[in-house]
Amino acid sequence: MSNYLVIAAGGTGGHMFPAQALAEEMLSRGWRVALSTDDRGLRYAGGFPQAVLRKEVKSATFARKGIAGKLAAPFQILAGASDAISWFEQDRPDMVAGFGGYPSLPALTAAWRLGVPRIIHEQNGVLGQVNRLFATRVDALAIGVASLSNAPQGANIVYTGNPLRQAALDQVGVPYAPPSDTSPIQLLVFGGSQGAQILAETVPQAIAALPTAVKIRLRVAQQIRPENRDAVTEAYRAAGVAAELSEFFEDMPGRIAEAHLVVCRAGASTIAELTAIGRPSVLAPLPTATADHQTANARALSDIGAAELVPDAALSEHLSGLLARLFDDPKRLARMAEKAAELGRPDAAKTLADLVVRLSAAKAETADQAEAD
Repeated sequence: MSNYLVIAAGGTGGHMFPAQALAEEMLSRGWRVALSTDDRGLRYAGGFPQAVLRKEVKSATFARKGIAGKLAAPFQILAGASDAISWFEQDRPDMVAGFGGYPSLPALTAAWRLGVPRIIHEQNGVLGQVNRLFATRVDALAIGVASLSNAPQGANIVYTGNPLRQAALDQVGVPYAPPSDTSPIQLLVFGGSQGAQILAETVPQAIAALPTAVKIRLRVAQQIRPENRDAVTEAYRAAGVAAELSEFFEDMPGRIAEAHLVVCRAGASTIAELTAIGRPSVLAPLPTATADHQTANARALSDIGAAELVPDAALSEHLSGLLARLFDDPKRLARMAEKAAELGRPDAAKTLADLVVRLSAAKAETADQAEAD
């Protein structure tokens, strides 16, 4: 019978996308794979291969508004953990891998209760609440960025990188060619659902203040909200800048590969793709991110010269000057791209899968030896 992995994840695409990459890799190695998540997590599970069993397990977060929601949360979590224990007793996994988010709580709790081998993967530079709870209660804490700002003592930390979707892997190795003195300059701007507003307000303004010689060479692709389309379109028209605006770019990894510079937020998946593809960036961390984890993500790049970190409060005042200096220094852009690529981990899914296989085999060997004794 084939080995069996249960992946526990949910909450956001930031948890689910790397979980999906691990699922694909483990299936390719002949493992059975199941996904343990809640109703919200199932909405992000459409990209998982059909061979992955989807198992909806009750969970809850203490962050919900209202006293009733907070009081009900522990009971829902306990109910979910009880269901997961029954599930694992009937079909015991060889490994449970948690990717954070409150929907991972029941399966990780069940694995801990039953002594099932388990790992967690943290995508950001700061441990989330669930991963922080289990960091010293798992066989390994795999991390997506090179260091954690709140790493607990006693955790077995293994740097794997953040597993990437295939569309991003397809762009790995595309060489970076900085703009020449006369060639077009490709600028990509995106902020995700929570970050597009501030960039819609500040980036066109910053570009309008650039020298005309730069503006006529610019080719901007910017992700925007529907309500910002008219204002951003007019801002670029008035500035004489060619711009392609969209609510969503289907081919984002390809656009990253084409860009001479990227202006964006600093979510874990974004950082993973920027570094795997190797592109220079200006990073504006989402200030409301839990435990300010996007700033920690961004510093991993800015500290080695792969990116410039600009807080939201400084965008209006400093972005235009920064863009002017970067566009005026192609060699600096090339160095930034090279530094970014040094942090890239396109093999992250394989590395994480190797860790799963190694730890599950070691646990099985230990169990067999104990039984023999």
